Amino acid sequence: MGIFTNFLAVYAVCSSLALRTYASKTPSLKVDLEYAVYQGFQDNSTDLNVWKGIRFAAPPIGSLRWKIPQTPLVNRTVIQATNFGPNCPQAYPAVPNARFIPGDEDCLFLNVYAPPFNGAKKLPVLVWIHGGGYGFGDGRQDMSTLINANGKKFVVVSIQYRLGAFGFLSSSEVKANGALNAGLLDMKFALEWIQKYIALFGGDAKKVTISGESAGAGAVMLLGIAKGGNFGTSLFRSGIAASPYLPPQYNYDGAIPVQRFNALVSAVGCSTSGDALGCLRGKDSMALQQANSDITISGTYATWAYLPVTDGDFITALPSTALNTQKVNGKDILVGNNANEGALFVPPILSTLDDLKAWLHLEFPTATDADVDQILEAYPSSDAPVDPMAPKFATDGLGSATAVNISQVATGQQQRANNIYAEATFVCPSYWLSNAYSTRSSSSYHYQYSVPFASHADDVTAYCGPSAPNQSPSFSLAFRQIWGNFITQSSPRISSDAAVNTWPQWERGTGQKMLNLNETGGVPYQKATQFGAPVTQFQDPGLTNDFAVVNAWNWEGRRGERCEFWRTMGSKFSI
Repeated sequence: MGIFTNFLAVYAVCSSLALRTYASKTPSLKVDLEYAVYQGFQDNSTDLNVWKGIRFAAPPIGSLRWKIPQTPLVNRTVIQATNFGPNCPQAYPAVPNARFIPGDEDCLFLNVYAPPFNGAKKLPVLVWIHGGGYGFGDGRQDMSTLINANGKKFVVVSIQYRLGAFGFLSSSEVKANGALNAGLLDMKFALEWIQKYIALFGGDAKKVTISGESAGAGAVMLLGIAKGGNFGTSLFRSGIAASPYLPPQYNYDGAIPVQRFNALVSAVGCSTSGDALGCLRGKDSMALQQANSDITISGTYATWAYLPVTDGDFITALPSTALNTQKVNGKDILVGNNANEGALFVPPILSTLDDLKAWLHLEFPTATDADVDQILEAYPSSDAPVDPMAPKFATDGLGSATAVNISQVATGQQQRANNIYAEATFVCPSYWLSNAYSTRSSSSYHYQYSVPFASHADDVTAYCGPSAPNQSPSFSLAFRQIWGNFITQSSPRISSDAAVNTWPQWERGTGQKMLNLNETGGVPYQKATQFGAPVTQFQDPGLTNDFAVVNAWNWEGRRGERCEFWRTMGSKFSI
């Protein structure tokens, strides 16, 4: 699998501590949820109480496939909460040598990590929503490092949700006889579970922060605009969105979602002329899982086939439109993006302008030739083929060389594509999300993770652990405390660094400010990125934090202008 295995490792970086030895089951960790009783355990190595594999919804199988999540059946037998629940059925994205990964449709489980609790004080709650393009990943992240770096001041819940065709199958028939965006409804159901039960684990239901990276952050964004912002703070108070993923979001009955619905129907031997959804509900799980995988890996490079849609009820508008109205759920948000988000998702074979144009048509299937010309005008670059001998280096965000044309892994049309994807799919949605919460009654803070190479998901090890060699102990501690202070105080500022301590709230317009998180010094070493390209990184001894408040609008050659371009063109590109 090689490079491909590295591609997927970015969504499992927090799972590496999940195989610890646990101990100390005690009666005090027995939690009665009315429908079931779970016996937790104390992790002696972290001094945290842990409950794994708590069922929060009934198995979405058989007649409950593609239905809204249901309350679990009553089971009063004490369940030992020492093992994670099974992973949901999933699929690798469309990259070379992708293989089939079997899962279990009975997968709606969550996990709780909590400091020792004597009932005297309820703690804030962080909800972790895993990434993976809405088609891959699981809720097995070990959250102990983040909790302990913040003095055990909050509880963490990690959740799972239906993925791929099982969570995001879409058509008029699904709307009429099932549930659109079932994976998002699973998240909502888990948040309702938290409101009802989290006090039993020492948590405060009024102080919930939802969080995630990539698709997990995209979910934070979609939950923020769900029901037109009419949930208010009933499900969560705050959000943390690291690199919010925004692929094209089509109407539920649009040509592309319906084509993918019909593809699944045909792949398992059903007919589109009859009760196709009823037929699908009667099919063997492995047949459906194989079809979900096959359809996904046959698509455009590094994409997943089944994604959230505009359903007219839970998600009523495109994010580019909804966020601009500032009608959002929750009060406060912390948003981040990485310096080089795009290279992981762009085929590394683009040399000429024609290559770039062809790729843009694949990436944005609804774009016309005129639309593509407008994109290229917004991203000026030489039409010359890539010079393999041209110098490659990390931009500093402020100089004349910008990420539009140069990075450590590419120049020319390849880098142009890398940055187009980065800004359209991750960076500009992060800007819009910060704009949405920049109001008189709410607040937003924004950062960029810039430690070289700063590829998509490179930041996760810094706040989740274990840190990568280029993330010094002082850097990781500061990053974890930025998250922790936001969870507990709704402000990410920390007193140990002057820039972080004076970090201003985000403001709409050309004066918007963000915190640039970087390091200086250290010893250089060579490392291959997740997609196999060699880059220079730096490790101790000698690493020093280099945090600075910068103008986000002017960053990387007036990125703010390009994000306004994508926002105004959002309806054309379904974003």
